[in-house]
Amino acid sequence: MPFPLSPTMASNAHLSPDVRMQVTGTESVLLDLRSERYFGLNAVGTRVWQLLTANPSLQAAHQAVLQEYEVGADQLAQDMLTLVAQLAEAGLLTLDA
Repeated sequence: MPFPLSPTMASNAHLSPDVRMQVTGTESVLLDLRSERYFGLNAVGTRVWQLLTANPSLQAAHQAVLQEYEVGADQLAQDMLTLVAQLAEAGLLTLDA
């Protein structure tokens, strides 16, 4: 299923109100109440989800994660865009430019 919009670092991600998150140690599990499907996130994915809860800006989340983890900016951007695209495809969030 194609996404309505491919994510860029300028995108905003709006989390679905039908998704619940449970943190388990450094990882988390997302439950989509509509589809009753579970999704697992690693520590960085969990942090990105938490940041997007407070502010939908991918750029702001990227900057915050760069300050918290030892990772290259380009690699983080690529990984975040992949994660956000997968979450959008699963219906866990929507994107706008």
